[in-house]
Amino acid sequence: MARTTLPLTNTQVKNSKVKDKEYSLADGGGLALRIKTNGSRLWIFNYSRPFTKNRANMSFGMYPSLSLADARKAAEAARQLLAKDIDPKQDKDEKDQQATLANQSTLKAVAQEWIKVKATKVSEDHAEDIWRSLEIHLFPKLGKMPIHKMTAPKTIAVLKPLAAKGSLETVKRQCQRVNEIMVFALNIGLILSNPLAGIKESFMVPQKENLPTIPIEELPQLMKDLSQANIKLVTRCLVEWQLHTMVRPSEAAGARWDEIDRDAEVWHIPAERMKKKRPHTVPLTPQMIALLDLVAPISSHREHIFPGDRNPRSSINKQTANMALKRMGYGGKLVAHGLRSIASTVLNEHQFSADVIEFALAHVDGNQTRRDYNKAEYLEQRRIMMRWWSDYIEAAAMGNMGLAQKSSNVLQYRS
Repeated sequence: MARTTLPLTNTQVKNSKVKDKEYSLADGGGLALRIKTNGSRLWIFNYSRPFTKNRANMSFGMYPSLSLADARKAAEAARQLLAKDIDPKQDKDEKDQQATLANQSTLKAVAQEWIKVKATKVSEDHAEDIWRSLEIHLFPKLGKMPIHKMTAPKTIAVLKPLAAKGSLETVKRQCQRVNEIMVFALNIGLILSNPLAGIKESFMVPQKENLPTIPIEELPQLMKDLSQANIKLVTRCLVEWQLHTMVRPSEAAGARWDEIDRDAEVWHIPAERMKKKRPHTVPLTPQMIALLDLVAPISSHREHIFPGDRNPRSSINKQTANMALKRMGYGGKLVAHGLRSIASTVLNEHQFSADVIEFALAHVDGNQTRRDYNKAEYLEQRRIMMRWWSDYIEAAAMGNMGLAQKSSNVLQYRS
């Protein structure tokens, strides 16, 4: 006749004594209280593993932290899993691992994996800007928060002070970036939904403002101011180089000598240095070549055409042109990126092909179908247009000692 196990009482559990040898008090259904020689008392669940039928023990916790009633609830939950052929110990281990991973997957940790992917889609400088903005605005208060505990109210509370200062464009970008991180976490299985999807609706929409630039009529004055500015030669060359080439500030500042093909008279910018991750070729005009010749004695033995002042082994800072323009009195009126707007305005007003202008600016056609079919680079058309644009700049600089003037005595004006 099978032996019947009587359930334990709270009194029995409470009064259990330590013995010379470890022993157990059975409660029935596989649950027992194990009393160890050191005085600790541990709830143990003994069961037969699904399929293999091997016997196994699973611990629930220590008494009295885990009461008899709670131990019985844990045992019943384990038996319910066994009824479904689920090993309760294996199930618990997997959930513990998931919980550990979830708590280690902080916003910053997940963002570090996300930025590796993001960096393959944008320029290196843009990726650095994105990361720096996260370090400034989000990580100080949210960086250590597990990604699965991120909520809209917490994130909005962090961004509200920025909005109160009027930095709505910054708030907009932070909302976009943190949402990209959350979607990344969703796609790799760290979260089941994105609770931040609608946080941008909590803030006012920033008024779109074009980057400061000057009317084309003021180009001669700009060239005059540039010629008289108390700035270093490399900086002056950089500003004019950007004006002639129509590239973005970071692309101009990072220019390398090995990207210049003097025989073909082109400048090849690799994809990794371009905003849209597409290689870009700039036809070189005589004025651009004059600028290269001017800066060559300073940097031709180095990697970068425009070397940094403090560290010549690196390129000049992409903000250098902006700072120079500000010192020249153009603060709030013109930024380095605005030089592209001057070029675009002039070329459009003189009825150059819109496609050729957009390609020269390294813009990507918003029409996906047209972009797929239009593989033209308009190199020869751009060569003609860029030559015309350089001549236009030179005409504006006449009498103002533009660095890129083709006259043979240009060097006598540069110290």
